[in-house]
Amino acid sequence: MEPGKTAEHGLSMIELVLAAHWFVQLVMLSLIAASIWSWAIVIERSSAYRRLRVGIDQFEENFWSGKALDLLYDEIGSDPRNPIERVFAAGMREWMRSVEQNTGLFVGLRDRLDRAMDVALAREIERVQGRLSHLATIGSIAPFVGLLGTVWGIKNSFEGIANEGNATVAAVAPGVAEALIATAFGLFAAIPAVIAYNQLLTTSGRLTARLENFADEFATILSRQLDKRGV
Repeated sequence: MEPGKTAEHGLSMIELVLAAHWFVQLVMLSLIAASIWSWAIVIERSSAYRRLRVGIDQFEENFWSGKALDLLYDEIGSDPRNPIERVFAAGMREWMRSVEQNTGLFVGLRDRLDRAMDVALAREIERVQGRLSHLATIGSIAPFVGLLGTVWGIKNSFEGIANEGNATVAAVAPGVAEALIATAFGLFAAIPAVIAYNQLLTTSGRLTARLENFADEFATILSRQLDKRGV
């Protein structure tokens, strides 16, 4: 409420928002934008994780079907479609450079294979968990932004009451109510963001664990191949 103005508006949500101080309105708009942004991240990440889960299932079924690794690598081509294929391709590229092309680079090959897949794995994990930090930021900051709007609104409300010299409940209630709406907006933005962050973090953890397990299993298979070659 602007200083010096009496509380002549009603107590409906829309009326309180429209009558709020411009700074409080700015806080509310920023929280609405943060809420929309967080829901966009939730929808995008949920969809991405569903596609990733399907992609991992399909690739693992193909990988463990007994198909030759070089044929599987040829099928994937130079543009792998999902993270597990990119980890596989990273290992196969190093393998083919050192073994299949008879370059004689056998010394330290196990270490190079591990490093190649570790780099690819770290890159894919970063992609899988991308944007989740934004949800965490919204969930942790939004309540404080809302509280800032509330404190500012209450300050202006009491300034207006002091200027008018009217401290009745009818005069105080609208200003306090419109200020508290800012806190409600902050919670409205924060609570879904925190819940979604925890759920998506759990899902991403399961997916990245599958990628890590595959990388370890694939490295073991390649190590056996080296043992058979007496390397």
